[in-house]
Amino acid sequence: MTAEIHTDKGVMKAMFFEEDAPGTVANFVKLAKQGYYDGVLFHRVVPNFVIQTGDPTGTGAGGPGYSIPCELTGNNQYHDRGVISMAHRGRDTGGSQFFICHNRMNTKGLDRHHTVFGKVIEGLDIIDEIRQGDRITKIVINED
Repeated sequence: MTAEIHTDKGVMKAMFFEEDAPGTVANFVKLAKQGYYDGVLFHRVVPNFVIQTGDPTGTGAGGPGYSIPCELTGNNQYHDRGVISMAHRGRDTGGSQFFICHNRMNTKGLDRHHTVFGKVIEGLDIIDEIRQGDRITKIVINED
């Protein structure tokens, strides 16, 4: 299964780590298929760190109205360039917000604290072009 994350700056294609984070992947896929992410802003952009989105309010405080547990024990729980990981405000409080990493150097402290559930495999250059206020236009899930 893959995803096409369509943004104002172009399309990023991502693969999922279903074996390592099955619940997080299932939650993301469900929300994407419902159109939850359509039109949502990148509300937080920290150069050389992450781009963050997934809050329908655009404030960084919103979510789907429920929380999912962290999945931190899988083999792919390392934050590297292009990694997609679940944002939260404390363990087991994630829901819809996620971030994509700019590099490994500044994100290794997130390892095993935030659930890594995928990675951008095409369109990595888009990560560097995203600015605060840019939008996801839609996410297409491909069940290959």
